[in-house]
Amino acid sequence: MTPDNSLALPLLVTQGDPCGIGPEIIAKLWHQARPTDAVVVGDVAVMRRAVRQVGVDLAVAVLDDPAEVASVPPRCVPVWQPPGLPADVAALPMGQVSAAAGAAAVACIEAAVACVQAGRGRAVVTAPLHKEALHAAGSVYPGHTEMLQALAGGVPVRMMLANDELRTVLVTIHCSVREAIEQVTRASVLDTLRITDAALRRMGWASPRVAVAGLNPHAGEGGLFGDEEQQHIAPAIADARAEGIDASGPFAPDTVFMRARRGEFDVVVAMLHDHGLIPVKYLGVEQGVNVTLGLPFVRTSPDHGTAFDIAGRGVADASSLHAALHMARRLSGAAS
Repeated sequence: MTPDNSLALPLLVTQGDPCGIGPEIIAKLWHQARPTDAVVVGDVAVMRRAVRQVGVDLAVAVLDDPAEVASVPPRCVPVWQPPGLPADVAALPMGQVSAAAGAAAVACIEAAVACVQAGRGRAVVTAPLHKEALHAAGSVYPGHTEMLQALAGGVPVRMMLANDELRTVLVTIHCSVREAIEQVTRASVLDTLRITDAALRRMGWASPRVAVAGLNPHAGEGGLFGDEEQQHIAPAIADARAEGIDASGPFAPDTVFMRARRGEFDVVVAMLHDHGLIPVKYLGVEQGVNVTLGLPFVRTSPDHGTAFDIAGRGVADASSLHAALHMARRLSGAAS
């Protein structure tokens, strides 16, 4: 269990892309849930604009250090603005790709991770960023997961999307389908099974039941529709079982998620991004949470993007961010 003093450290909520819905769902979260153990890592002017957009009765409390959250009065959004943010970010138009917005999002993530790594924060909760804005800002990372992996020293990580009904972990994430197929190897599947089993044990499962989805239709149908199951996936499952991991499969991707939702399995490992995420998101993005497994710190996020089409209108739903904060609180209280 985490030592008691670590539970007093703040959860760090990064503002995401300032031209998207991230800042306004943060403002809604503080209005609705009023967390006392979390700090926004972001641009003060952006958060003040978000409060106005949402139309809630909140002030923005400017912190010199995240540790000052304990002294923040009620009905305030505590904001720690890290050094190095681009100037005048709050003047950028809503719902548009901007290099400055991408740079601001990156700076907030880097600052939040550095804070946690220095023992000054408990976990990181990331509001959505925009991949085109990241690219425009010169970032080499296609998304949060790869950036966090690099900031953590290149440790093996995997993406898990979870809600109350279903949990799924991905072997491959942000790349083309052609590249993803090449990345489905015995080693990558085994690494995913190890990371998944270890993470769920930390979350409280004594022996997680891990279902493994195949890559091809009908899980290859004995090699008729592809041999990745025979060449890579099944051997990795056997390796995992030899290590004491309760892994089974490969199962047909079109039915295994239904079986897991009915309670037969605790988690499904999927080979491709969309194979794994579509079933969870279909159940509703409002309660879905993205968890990065394998990092030396807890990181969660809502399971939706920047929603540029509605950004700035104050209508975005903060439910998934609320669930992400709750998950971060739970995981950082149970992590070793």
